[in-house]
Amino acid sequence: MMYRLTKEAVAGYQRHMEREEYAPETVKKYLRDIRAFAAWAVGAEGSGEKAAGEGTADGCSAGRPLDGTVAGRADGYADGADGCSAEPAGSGASKPRKGIVVERGTAAAWKGYLVSGGYAPVTVNAMLSSLNSLFRYLGWEECRVRFLKVQRRTFRDQGRELSRAEYRRLLGAAGEAGDARLSLLLETMCATGIRVSEVRYVTVEAVARRRADISLKGKVRTILIPGKLCRKLKDYARRQGIRSGEIFITRTGRGMSRRQIWQEMKRLCGRAQVSPGKVFPHNLRHLFARVFHKACGDIVKLADVLGHSSIETTRIYLISTGEVHARRMERLGLIS
Repeated sequence: MMYRLTKEAVAGYQRHMEREEYAPETVKKYLRDIRAFAAWAVGAEGSGEKAAGEGTADGCSAGRPLDGTVAGRADGYADGADGCSAEPAGSGASKPRKGIVVERGTAAAWKGYLVSGGYAPVTVNAMLSSLNSLFRYLGWEECRVRFLKVQRRTFRDQGRELSRAEYRRLLGAAGEAGDARLSLLLETMCATGIRVSEVRYVTVEAVARRRADISLKGKVRTILIPGKLCRKLKDYARRQGIRSGEIFITRTGRGMSRRQIWQEMKRLCGRAQVSPGKVFPHNLRHLFARVFHKACGDIVKLADVLGHSSIETTRIYLISTGEVHARRMERLGLIS
C-alpha cells in the first residue's frame, strides 16, 4: 500500500495532539521529528538511500513529492489540499496527487539513515516514536517501525551529573551576577523537582496555598512548596510588584520560555566553574530525585512526586555514575 503524507495531514495530527492536551513542547518535538523525516524523504531518492517505492504507478520513487515541486523546501512537504490519503501502488490516478510517498519500509530506511549518521540510540528511538505516533493517528499501521533495542544502562556518565556542590556554585554565581530571579528559579526547580515546562504553575496563588496543581501530559498532580521556599517566593513577588499569576516572568509580563531559562543557566557556567554539559534545567530535576530518594528511600513516592507513570522511568534518574559503579565492583573482592 502506498500512502501520501501532506502538510494537511500533519496539521490534522497537530490539532489532534492539541485536543488530547499534549504538552506544548511535546507537540513541537513531534512536529520537528516529522519534518526531519519529511526532509529526508524528499532528498532520499537523489542520494540513493531508499529504494522503497520504485516503480510506483506515477513513476516516482517513495520519499519524493509526487508533484516534484518542493525538492528545495526546508520542511519537505508538498503544497496540496488532499490531506492524507492511501491507495494501492498500482491503482493509478487521473491527475498527479501531491504529498510525500510513504510505504512499508520507508520509516525503517530512515531509521537506518539516523543510525548511520551517528545519532545516539535513545535519540533515534525518540524520533521514531514521533513518527510511529503520526502513523498510528493516520491508520498507517504497516508503516510503523520497530525501535532499536537498547540494553539497560547500569551506570551513567559522570560528566553529565550535576552534584550538590556544583548546584550551590550555580546559585552563588547567579547571586554574584545580581540575578535574583534566576537564583530563585534554580532553587524552585531543584527544591520541587518540577519540569522546566511546569515553571508557569508557580504562581502567587500557588505560593499562598503552599502547593501547585500541575496539569501536564493528561495528568494532574499536586506539588508541595516547602515553607522556606514559599517565603522566598512571596518576598520576591512583593519586591517585583507581582500580585497575581506567574512569578517567573519577563519585563513584559510574559512567562519565561524554556529557551530563555536554558540560555540564562548556561551563562552561569564560567562564573560557577561548572561544565556546560551539566547545566540544563532537567538536571536540576535529576538532582532533586537523587536527594529525595536518598532521604526517604521510597521510589514509588518519588515517582508520584515527579509525575512518572512508570517506576522504570524513575529508576533512570537514580542510576549511579560510572565512578560509583567502579567502586562497588572493587569492593566485591573477587580479584586476588
